[in-house]
This record gives sequence, C-alpha cells and structure tokens, in this order.
Amino acid sequence: MNICFHGVGVPDRTLEPGEAPYWISPSLFHAVLDEVAGHGGVRISFDDGNASDVEIGLPALLDRGLQATFFVLAGRLGARGSLGEDDIRELDAQGMVIGTHGMDHVPWRGLDDAVRDRELVAARDRISTVVGRRVDEAALPLGRYDRRLLGQLRGLGYAHVHTSDRAHARPGAWLQPRFSVVGTDTVSRLRADVLGPQPVRRRIGRSAVMFAKRLR
Repeated sequence: MNICFHGVGVPDRTLEPGEAPYWISPSLFHAVLDEVAGHGGVRISFDDGNASDVEIGLPALLDRGLQATFFVLAGRLGARGSLGEDDIRELDAQGMVIGTHGMDHVPWRGLDDAVRDRELVAARDRISTVVGRRVDEAALPLGRYDRRLLGQLRGLGYAHVHTSDRAHARPGAWLQPRFSVVGTDTVSRLRADVLGPQPVRRRIGRSAVMFAKRLR
C-alpha cells in the first residue's frame, strides 16, 4: 500500500485552490509515520516539492529508519516555500528516491504536444540533472489520467506511475494507486481504511473506477 503526503505544518507560499486540505499538522504527520513504521509493505511518498519535505519530512523519516519517494515539481525549484536544488540533493544523499510531478502542477490528461513535452520530458530532465541520474518514477498531478496518457508515459520509459486512486497496490505493478493523508484524517481512520483489510465491495468499486480511467 502507498501512503502519500503533501504539505506538513504551515505553508510558506500561496496555496492553489483546493490545496489546503492536503496540508496536515506535524503531530498528525508524526503519528501516521509511527503507525506505518510497524507495518510491512507500506511505501511512503510526498508530492509537490514543498519545503516541509526536507524541513519536517526528512528528519522524521530518518529518525524511524524509513525511506520515501519525493515527487518534485521542477517549475517550483528554488521558489519560496518549495524545495531547492540542494534540498533535492540532500534527500538523494540520505537514501530517498526522487521522482517527477511535472513542471507546473497541471493535469497531464489531454495535453497538447508542447505542454506534454514540458510536463513529461523537460521536467524529468531538469530533475534528473539535479540528482545526477535518470528519474524514472512519476506521480500524476491531481490524479487524472486516461489510456492515452498512460501509453505516453510507458513510451517515455517511466518505470512506475503513481496515482491518487485510494486503492491498495499490487507489488511491482507499473501503475501504483496511493492513499493521500489529509488534514481531517486520524490514525484510527487510517488504520481502518488503509492499513487494514478493505471490504470486498470497496475493493471492487475502486478497481472498477481505475479500470474505467484506463479505458477512456
């Protein structure tokens, strides 16, 4: 299963419309990490390249001996409240995985050729240059995708693509759904909805939604 964080603490930049619920308190963040540290098979990731990734996220992960993947927005590198190039190199040096979240945090579904190249190719190239190695994992901005987009990502050689479908993932699968932690979550809710067995009806429903997205 994949757990995804966005911002932790107080943001130091203007948030996008609808983004605020994805910022969580440090106390909730630490409590969730304590909970997942005791579960095997949980993969942790961070989206959006917020400065809190390195200021709060990295020390907490290292304290617990955990690893995470950080999906960076190339267009925000060095901006106020966001990761800089040295921050990404520090995450990499500490054993974290670096992935791409694109350039400008726009949905990747239905892009024209120029924007597609900027989001899927140029952003990855910029992040790869900072890290000093090829970046081959991507997280879909706003979780939107369709068959055409997935085909493009496969053609570009991405090893894994991460969504926001709130479903359990199959180990090693190319498409990896994730559960985003939001500010109204609690550890008990996470334990019941994510870390424990999901009801059959819910599993079938979420699988059907993902299948429909892949076909459209």
